[in-house]
Amino acid sequence: MKIVGLLGILLVALGLGCSRQSSREPVTVTFLDIEYDTPDRLPGLAQDLLAFTQETGIRVKRLPRPEGSLNQLAMWRELLQKGGATPDVYGIDVIWSGIFNQYLLDLKPYFATELSSQRPVVAASYTVGDKLVAIPRHAYVGVLLYRADLLRRYGYREPPKTWDELERMATRIQAGERAKGQKDFWGYVWQGGVSEDLTCAGLEWQMSERGGRIIEDDRTISVNNPQTIRTWQRAARWVGSISPPGVVAYEKWDAENVWKSGKAAFHRAWVSDYSLITLHTPPGNATQYGVTSLPGGIAGRANTLGGNGLAVSRTSAHPREALELIGFLVRRDHLMRASANSVPPKEQELYDLPEILEPYPQFAASRQHPGRVVARPSIVSGEKYEDVSRAYIRALHSVLTGEQIPAVAAAALEKELIQITGFRPGAPSN
Repeated sequence: MKIVGLLGILLVALGLGCSRQSSREPVTVTFLDIEYDTPDRLPGLAQDLLAFTQETGIRVKRLPRPEGSLNQLAMWRELLQKGGATPDVYGIDVIWSGIFNQYLLDLKPYFATELSSQRPVVAASYTVGDKLVAIPRHAYVGVLLYRADLLRRYGYREPPKTWDELERMATRIQAGERAKGQKDFWGYVWQGGVSEDLTCAGLEWQMSERGGRIIEDDRTISVNNPQTIRTWQRAARWVGSISPPGVVAYEKWDAENVWKSGKAAFHRAWVSDYSLITLHTPPGNATQYGVTSLPGGIAGRANTLGGNGLAVSRTSAHPREALELIGFLVRRDHLMRASANSVPPKEQELYDLPEILEPYPQFAASRQHPGRVVARPSIVSGEKYEDVSRAYIRALHSVLTGEQIPAVAAAALEKELIQITGFRPGAPSN
């Protein structure tokens, strides 16, 4: 469904043209949830909202949203710019803080305790200047899923720590499985389509090789450098060799479907501390899988931060109730994670996990090279981040499809980013 059509239905559902709710009726908080109907979202949200109503008497109406992060961004922008009384609570992507800063309340005065328990890299992604745009809710991080049974079959005692190791292992396992009759088996599947996931994957490649964050915190554009160019060349080499030719069109669910079918040895995925226990393993009685940090390079491992937070519209008709809902959901999620993470998942290996995924203390001592979590340059880009990311996606995708050579694409991207942001070029900071 097109954004305009869905937005029209939503506005009618909200009753934006109607009079205010009668003071005799219970207050209803409208909640535009970015995770609405997402298969891998935290289970039990509907029950949580019912429990909130039972505890407070405040009703909650969840609102529909379109598929795809770019479509969602367009819808959120249109609603917030209209400045209506609803929605009251918005779930926002971790990269939207700078884009929507002016439309959202500062939550710092209300959630100081919750904020103090957040990891700095997570809290910083929702902070614009001194303002807390949203309270972090679910933090996701890019990881590598691997077939532990296949690693053992081919003599590997541990998953790859570097991209070169990944390439060698994927090549060998792919050849061996195809020789056994699995002609459509691949070594590595990832998200190479025209989507925000490609920005995340590219950032992981270049940060691990000292290629910088695309735009640094000091407002210098660093993407046009030899290290980044080499990572783009390497990824282009994977297409059609250890990765399907169609990987250049894969988005999240495409890559995940190949993984779930048991047709891949390695898979770049998104994981959070609570979803470690709900990951889908490929079918087969002998199949075992594991989770680890993404491979690294000369700068170590880098895992992109994802996730979402909860924000309150500045034009909300019910700001007090909206804040109460956020506090309730954050507390419920904390209790859910504490309960779920008390026992490690069965039939799953956890190896050198990113720092943010530390729900199981018994595994901490064995981690030698955990991956660092890196944020996309959304705060420094502010309202321009969407344009920055789209430009980066186009440039990298043109390399993956063979339309441009990496050096030419990186140079052209640098010029485009200068035009978008007004920033100057500079060297990577990492």
